[in-house]
Amino acid sequence: MSDAHPLPEGACPLPDWGVLQAEGPEAAAFLHAQLTQSITDMAPGVARLGGYCSAKGRLMATFIVRRDDAEHIRLVVPRDVLPGLLKRLSMFVLRAKVKLSDRSADDALWGVLGDAVPALAPWQHDGAWLVLPDAAGCRRALHWGPPSLPALPRAAWDWAEVHAGIAWVRAATAEHFVPQMVNWELVGGVHFQKGCYPGQEVVARSQYRGTVKRRAQLLLGGVAAPGAPVFDGPGRDNPVGEVLQAAEWDGQAALLAEVQLAAWEAEVAFQLEGGQALHRGALPYPVKAPE
Repeated sequence: MSDAHPLPEGACPLPDWGVLQAEGPEAAAFLHAQLTQSITDMAPGVARLGGYCSAKGRLMATFIVRRDDAEHIRLVVPRDVLPGLLKRLSMFVLRAKVKLSDRSADDALWGVLGDAVPALAPWQHDGAWLVLPDAAGCRRALHWGPPSLPALPRAAWDWAEVHAGIAWVRAATAEHFVPQMVNWELVGGVHFQKGCYPGQEVVARSQYRGTVKRRAQLLLGGVAAPGAPVFDGPGRDNPVGEVLQAAEWDGQAALLAEVQLAAWEAEVAFQLEGGQALHRGALPYPVKAPE
């Protein structure tokens, strides 16, 4: 359930999102060896969440992987991390039969909320549409190009994004988290049986040795830029969390932040750097307790 009044229906442009394309007979095999997600078993028309990690298992980018056909795969990624991701992946192409390119100028993305979203299951795509999980009481989708729909306030789209609980790594937070710190495996962004990829040993160790002591959580009552610190009460010098993304809609504010599980379990009073109080919200999926 949304913490604000019902969201409007319509579509808004998403100029801060871009598209990286991999094409060629070895596109799937190449990405399969680089990403946290299994790619070679994806059928056309399917999308999945994925991530790219450093050798230390820290997420350099998170994105949606969309498979169009046998030789064309698109990564829908925040635009401020796309150039770094493209440069990094290009270093490992070597003799692989794959071409990587930035298609952001050609693939203009729009966010859609409401009943206009096609009756497809989440993470399915059909032509211009890619359906996302519902959030804040609304159906959601991405659309390639401007759809013939009423204008949607961007703040409404961002509000639904925060309440979906899917953490997008931005430039300010790149290489700050192993995937589990931002619930990436809980939302289906990590495949633990697919084999090696950069940082895989660290990610697997975090999963199976119970070393994850921080998780993404929903907090209400404040907004701040990605990377901003979250504190456990006034007068504290050491942050216990970091903002991932935030939104304000209908006079209400919400943010997704990575926070220490010990602080969350202790029911401390969270606040932002300027003293703005934050209150606990509920994500649309269960978050694991400390091991």
